[in-house]
Amino acid sequence: MKDNYDLVVIGGGPGGYEAAIRAGQLGMSVACIEKRVYKGEPALGGTCLNVGCIPSKALLDSSHRYEATKHDLEEHGITTGDVEIDVAKMIERKEGIVKQLTGGVAMLLKGNGVDWLQGWGTLVDGKGDEKKVKFTALEDESETVITAKNVILAAGSVPIDIPVAPVNNEEGIIVDSTGALDFTETPKRLGVIGAGVIGLELGSVWRRLGAEVVVYEALPEFLAAADKDISKEAGKLLKKQGLDIRVDTKVTNAEVKDGQVVVTSEKGGESSEETFDKLIVCVGRRAYSEKLLGEDSGITLTDRGLVEVDDQCKTNLDGVYAIGDLVRGPMLAHKAMEEGMMAVERIHGEKAQVNYDTIINVIYTHPEIAWVGLTEQAAKEQGYDVKTGSFNLAANGRALAQSEGQGSIKVVADAKTDRLLGMHAICAGAGDIVHQGMIAMEFVSSIEDLQLMTFAHPTISEAVHEAALSADGRAIHAIQRKKRK
Repeated sequence: MKDNYDLVVIGGGPGGYEAAIRAGQLGMSVACIEKRVYKGEPALGGTCLNVGCIPSKALLDSSHRYEATKHDLEEHGITTGDVEIDVAKMIERKEGIVKQLTGGVAMLLKGNGVDWLQGWGTLVDGKGDEKKVKFTALEDESETVITAKNVILAAGSVPIDIPVAPVNNEEGIIVDSTGALDFTETPKRLGVIGAGVIGLELGSVWRRLGAEVVVYEALPEFLAAADKDISKEAGKLLKKQGLDIRVDTKVTNAEVKDGQVVVTSEKGGESSEETFDKLIVCVGRRAYSEKLLGEDSGITLTDRGLVEVDDQCKTNLDGVYAIGDLVRGPMLAHKAMEEGMMAVERIHGEKAQVNYDTIINVIYTHPEIAWVGLTEQAAKEQGYDVKTGSFNLAANGRALAQSEGQGSIKVVADAKTDRLLGMHAICAGAGDIVHQGMIAMEFVSSIEDLQLMTFAHPTISEAVHEAALSADGRAIHAIQRKKRK
């Protein structure tokens, strides 16, 4: 550790460690402060690599393979004996992936000359040319003030707690998203509060492994942020799979009794009780600011407790930036990554920019749910004369060959200019499919551009082509009422 750096990054999650690596590539002297301890060891990677994106996807993949082996292979002519799941082995695999990736991040920091300071970082004064950051060592809690020309705040977020369902991950009955990744056996009955990304993904994992899953959602609409056609289809498919999703239902109390949890909920003025073996609380996340800012830091916060920044993630103080879950916008790892690199390149004098109109959202259920850009409803609210096109995967040859004929792809466009405004998908690999829409939108493509492209046959991507053709009544593998222009 040195006394002075060109850049100090507080937070070693996806946004923070990528910012530190990019700064190292540009020749800056860099320190990355991260205090996380995972399974008894200091760990980089933030929530995403340790207890979020990566471990949850590992469990989703394992559970999907189990369910497919148990229920879906017979139609392919494949017969098996008794199929069992070793939950402990599944968790062990997940831990191995986490360890490999977090260890890889540590090597990347070292390889790019970044000092990883294990402990807490507090911006105590960001107003002068030399910013002051107090570093509290994880090992012995000793405090050192280091200076930096620039600081990036990247402390991330933590799950929101609700008084009616107090989380105790150590007890393991009422847990948050972190605790839900460490169940040692499949619960017979599982309750989930929140039908958002985390609730649907974790609910899907344990439902596939045999749990009876009830998902409580206080909002009257299911997946309100998604396009209505996609959310409607998603609701039907997930309920068909066995998820009992109850919208407009508010949990008013959750109490542990005799090793189980009794959940009280209310809908339409009527109250009811149900008992579960486990309850997952996943109602959202909040910016994590514990020990991040000293009393004299000078940083301006919003009414919601976020760090106030401009479009380039610059705070009200010169040389101080904030990124990721600490600032406005969706709490997504890939958003934080791009913001981190943008901030570093701005510090370096470059004119980097993040296009917030093309940030992709993905829910890793099966089939996946993903979108980029405007929904049909949002486009109309913004005054566009909208045209849309959709195509069902049931008419896609590759999807049927893979037993993945569920779902659809939808495009949203400006009818006047033909410009693509959004792409929405619920299908196998939807998270990858919508990247085609993101790239097209980055290049201000029209629906006609997509129509004129040659898509390989047979691929699921052909459904993108058909959806684009459908916007003008030209889809070949679907009967449409709209006549060709």
